Amino acid sequence: MKLKPYYILLLLALASCGGAKNITDIESASAKEVISAHKAAAPEFKTLAGRVQLVYETDEKLQSITVSLRMEKDKHIWIKASVLGITIAKVLITPTNVSYYETIGRTYFEGDFAILGEWIGTPINFQQAQSMLLGQSIFTLNPSEYKSEVFQNKFKIQPKQQPQNFIHSLFLNPENFKIASETLSQPKEDRLLSIRYGDYQKINGDFYPSTILINTSEKRSVTKIEMNYKKIDVNVDVSFPFDIPQGYEEIQLN
Repeated sequence: MKLKPYYILLLLALASCGGAKNITDIESASAKEVISAHKAAAPEFKTLAGRVQLVYETDEKLQSITVSLRMEKDKHIWIKASVLGITIAKVLITPTNVSYYETIGRTYFEGDFAILGEWIGTPINFQQAQSMLLGQSIFTLNPSEYKSEVFQNKFKIQPKQQPQNFIHSLFLNPENFKIASETLSQPKEDRLLSIRYGDYQKINGDFYPSTILINTSEKRSVTKIEMNYKKIDVNVDVSFPFDIPQGYEEIQLN
């Protein structure tokens, strides 16, 4: 069998990637091998501190903000949003709770993950938010339930049988097994979530995103989020200061 040129490129990339040592034949690589390599590509760190330039666009507004991001893996995600050096919002996310306040309207929220769904345009929990920020699949990939193939020079992974009204697929970069794009659609609700990643940056031997593009739509409502990581430091001392100022009004989600 003669390999096509792009298969040869994939083989060369895989040969240089530690997580791909067991994959020697791209065409016959099993879903189990590919999914195992993706899971092995998850960054190993205790803490992370980053600076992100974020553009948030909905049907009503377009806003560019600077975000300070701190994480304690599997425990905390802390976000401070600023415009021209002035803090406009803070968010603290734990596996069980979301706390948030914003200074312009002087409002705050404490509760479950519903507000994350409001911001992003689709329901999401702590583990999914963390995975999204790190370039990992937002869904648990069970090799017995998924299939893999090479498509347009990337590994395409999707369920062997798509659940009713729940269509999920993702593409992995062959050189590092990180997510290139991930899509979830629910046709009956006219709902779509699309996540695309640009180049990855290597820090302490692990790959982290440089750019994340999130597009969501539900019926006629569209949300677009572009995140550009300007700096990432791992395993540094971080704190998660969060105190809701006095006099702020609590908001409720319907």
